[in-house]
Amino acid sequence: MPDIDLLTLALLVLAGFAAGWVDAVVGGGGLIQLPAMLLVPGITPLQALATNKVASIMGTSVAAVTFARRLKPDPRTAVPLAVSALAGAVIGAVIATYIPEEAFTPIILVVLIAVGAFTILKPQMGIHAKQRWHGAKHIVGAAAIGLAVGVYDGALGPGTGSFFVILLVSVLGYAFMPASALGKVANFCTNLGALMFFVPTGHVIWHFGLIVGAANLVGGYIGARTALARGNKFVRIVFIVVVAALAVKLSIDVVSDW
Repeated sequence: MPDIDLLTLALLVLAGFAAGWVDAVVGGGGLIQLPAMLLVPGITPLQALATNKVASIMGTSVAAVTFARRLKPDPRTAVPLAVSALAGAVIGAVIATYIPEEAFTPIILVVLIAVGAFTILKPQMGIHAKQRWHGAKHIVGAAAIGLAVGVYDGALGPGTGSFFVILLVSVLGYAFMPASALGKVANFCTNLGALMFFVPTGHVIWHFGLIVGAANLVGGYIGARTALARGNKFVRIVFIVVVAALAVKLSIDVVSDW
């Protein structure tokens, strides 16, 4: 198990808190937390990814409960979304052991830029709910979103919550607040699914995961309360900022790999 100094540990705790807050509001906390995990001397990318899931599941669990108590997510969406997200995350975690991150980054970057531009150019999108599909189409749409984002989260992770939110808003027609609530439930399941693979294979560094997870949990609770108090417009603004930051971070990664 790697040893770290107090400054690095403090940075990990701060990153965990910030990631929990961002994840609870709109998703994308992995942008902060996963790179922070990579600061640990001697840690491998796969260990960082696995340990990040331990910390993230603690924050997403408290955020999901906080949102569910107030907003009561529609089970017709939540159930197929969550079940397929869990299955997708298990598949993605297996993929993570074979495919290098470099293969994903350029594609994710293009998608994020498109998502950010789409959100900015449609200022009313996500402010009010306008569901597009009903019945079987709605269930299939929710399951497809869960599976696709679940595979991505198991394989890589950063921006997962943001992907859930934008797809639930743009494809199914949810407003940002209920989409964020549903995203938290699904994100909990993707973390759980990934851990179902990573824990038995021994990739988790537990003491780092639990320490950062405690900070993530506090951040997740405060972030969920903030989002509930501020509403759809606030969540939309935070979403745009997080997507822009993630796009910048991935752009730097792509350029540095050339």
